[in-house]
Amino acid sequence: MRRLFKKGERVRSKIDGKVMEVLKYLKANLVEVKWFDQEKKEVRTNKIKEDKLSKAA
Repeated sequence: MRRLFKKGERVRSKIDGKVMEVLKYLKANLVEVKWFDQEKKEVRTNKIKEDKLSKAA
């Protein structure tokens, strides 16, 4: 199982460009992330495949 990111690390989504924070790994290639939704003014969580993420600058 490869892990490109560590817990708490900032990553950027290749899908829409949002900067997210890694919460935990769920499966071999599935990562749970959180980000701040500026329209709704709340924190959101989601599960994204690891290959759809890259390290944030």
